[in-house]
Amino acid sequence: MKIKISTKVEQDLANVKDGFNERLFINLSPAYPKVELNRYDGCEQGNIVSLSLNFGLFKQEWVSEIISQTNSENVFEFIDVGRKLPFFIKKWKHRHIIKRVGSGSMIVDDIEYSAPFLLLNYILFPLFYFQFLYRKPIYRKWFRKTGN
Repeated sequence: MKIKISTKVEQDLANVKDGFNERLFINLSPAYPKVELNRYDGCEQGNIVSLSLNFGLFKQEWVSEIISQTNSENVFEFIDVGRKLPFFIKKWKHRHIIKRVGSGSMIVDDIEYSAPFLLLNYILFPLFYFQFLYRKPIYRKWFRKTGN
């Protein structure tokens, strides 16, 4: 399954790239499931992000590794893949793309995932979709134009 959500922000590419840090990651976490950040190395190749997800009745660990990073004058991109995933996700790949757009930037969350069985892919789709749609106002607020 695929999900792609784009968000235009007012900050330039360099500022948005610099703003992709642990503080932003924590702010992007939705209220449910409760997320505990165990490890955050950053967004360079080989970095690890480790989370504990608390669903109330059970907890799951999620570990992703940054497998690549691309940095040019007009695009910054990094890709994380799930190395240890909750039991209901078999495969996870998330491309984080930041493109220069005029004086601002476009942040693109491009996700591919699969569940252990086909029906669960469709059940999870709206949950994942809305969790990433939830990021749009946070990105806009985090990267709003300041001063100048």
